[in-house]
Amino acid sequence: MKILLTGANGYIGKLLLPVLVRNKHKVYCLVRDKRRFNTATASDNIEVISGDLLKPDSLVSLPKDIDAAYYLVHSMTSGDKNFDRLEEDAAHNFSNYIRTTTAKQIIYLGGLVNAEHLSKHLRSRKNVESVLKESGVSVTVLRAGIIIGSGSASFEIIRDLVEKLPVMITPRWLNTKNQPIAIANVLDYLAGVLGNEAALGRTFDIGGPEPLTYRQMLLEFAKIRGIKRYIITLPLLSPRLSSYWLYFVTSTSFQLAKNLVESLKTEAICRDDSIKKIIDVPLLTYRESVQRAFRRVEQNAVVSSWKDAVISEKMSSQLSEFIQVPVYGCVKDQRITPFTTSEEKVLDKVWTIGGANGWYYANFLWRIRGFIDKLAGGVGLRRGRRSATELNVGDALDFWRVLLADKESKRLLLYAEMKLPGEAWLEFSIINLNGQNQLVQTATFRPRGLAGRAYWYGLLPLHNLIFEGMARKIVAG
Repeated sequence: MKILLTGANGYIGKLLLPVLVRNKHKVYCLVRDKRRFNTATASDNIEVISGDLLKPDSLVSLPKDIDAAYYLVHSMTSGDKNFDRLEEDAAHNFSNYIRTTTAKQIIYLGGLVNAEHLSKHLRSRKNVESVLKESGVSVTVLRAGIIIGSGSASFEIIRDLVEKLPVMITPRWLNTKNQPIAIANVLDYLAGVLGNEAALGRTFDIGGPEPLTYRQMLLEFAKIRGIKRYIITLPLLSPRLSSYWLYFVTSTSFQLAKNLVESLKTEAICRDDSIKKIIDVPLLTYRESVQRAFRRVEQNAVVSSWKDAVISEKMSSQLSEFIQVPVYGCVKDQRITPFTTSEEKVLDKVWTIGGANGWYYANFLWRIRGFIDKLAGGVGLRRGRRSATELNVGDALDFWRVLLADKESKRLLLYAEMKLPGEAWLEFSIINLNGQNQLVQTATFRPRGLAGRAYWYGLLPLHNLIFEGMARKIVAG
C-alpha cells in the first residue's frame, strides 16, 4: 500500500515508520524540516517530503495516489497557548488535501475522552477527530491514555518524579485512574487497523490490561527500580501549583505542564474493548512496559524521544534558519586547543557532551544556569539527551538544540534554547594545521540591545573560566 505518514519526525512517527517499511508499504513521510529526518532509516520504500500542515501552500507537492494516511501531529509541545486553534487549522488543511487524493482511510491517534468535562488538550484531540471526518474519507480513531515506552513523555515524566524525589508532595489528581498502554501495543494497533475493513470509520479505546491510579504507577515504578518512595497527597495544591511542581521537577515546559495537569485530572480508562475482536495481540502490563523501556535505555536503543519536541519559542521556525552562524553584530569566545590524544577519542567526547556526562568542567555552574533558566520559564537542563553516544540534527541536548552533527566533517553545532537577551551558538570542530590536530571551540552570541551586551560582558569572567576549562577537558587523555 501507499501510505502518507504525517508527524514522521515525532515520537510515534519515528517508531511506526520501520514497522510500515517491514510490512512492505511505500511510505511518504511528511516533515516540516528534512534535516531532522534520520537518514539511518532511509529505504527505497521511503520518500521524505517537506511540508507544514499550517501552511496549505506547502502541501501541493504531497502525493495524490495514496491508499491511506496516518495523522500523528499535534501542537501541545509547541508552547503556544492557542495550540488548540493550531491543531484545528492543521486538521482542516489536512482534510482539504486528503479530499484530492485516492485515500480510503485516515488513521488518527487521539486521547481517551470518556468524561463530560474534558481538559483543553483532550477537547482539542476530540475536535481534531471531527475535523478529519469532514474530509469524507473513513477515519479510524485510536484513543489512548498514557503511553509507556523508552522516550515517551509519560515514561520520562514518571522517571523524573520517582528518581529525583524520595518524598513527593502531590496534588489530588494522583488518585485519578488511567489505563497505561505499552508503546509496542500502540504500534501493533496502528499497524493492525491499516486497510482493515472492520476498522474503517470506527473509534476504538486502546489501553493496557489494567487501570491504575497515577499514585500506583509511581509506586510500581519505584518498586521496579528498587527504590523506596513516599507520597503525601495534599488536597490544597491548586492546578497552577501542580503545574509548577511538574515543571520544576520534570523536563516539561510550563505551558505543557499546565496542559498535562488539566488532562491528568480527568479519568481515562477504556470503556470499549471491541478493538480486541479485530486485532488480537498480547497486551503488556504496566510493569512489563516499564521493564521493556529500561532495557532499551540500558542498550542505548532509544530511537525517539518526546523531549526532542519540547522546544522554546525561538525554534518555531525550521532549523535551517539558524544553521548559518552570524558574523556581524556578534561577540565570540573562541578556543583553539592543540591535542595529541587520538582524534577519535576527542570526537567521541564532543559527541557525548551534556546529559549525564555533563559539560566536563564546572558542572555545578551549568546546573545553576539551568535552574535559573527554569525560574525564567525556559527549558532548563532536565531534557538531557536522547542517546548517550549519538546525536542527530534536531535532537534536544540539555538547553541546546543540535543544528549540525557531522562526524565525517568533525563538526557539531548547537543553538541555545535557554532564556537569553539575544541568541547563542556553540560549535565544536577538529582541524589539522601544520600536522597538528586542534580542537576549535567557538561560542557566538548575538546580543539584543543593551541588556544583551550587559549579559555577555557581565559574565565574561565566568565564560573565560568555563569555556577554557571545557576545551581543556575535552582534549585531555
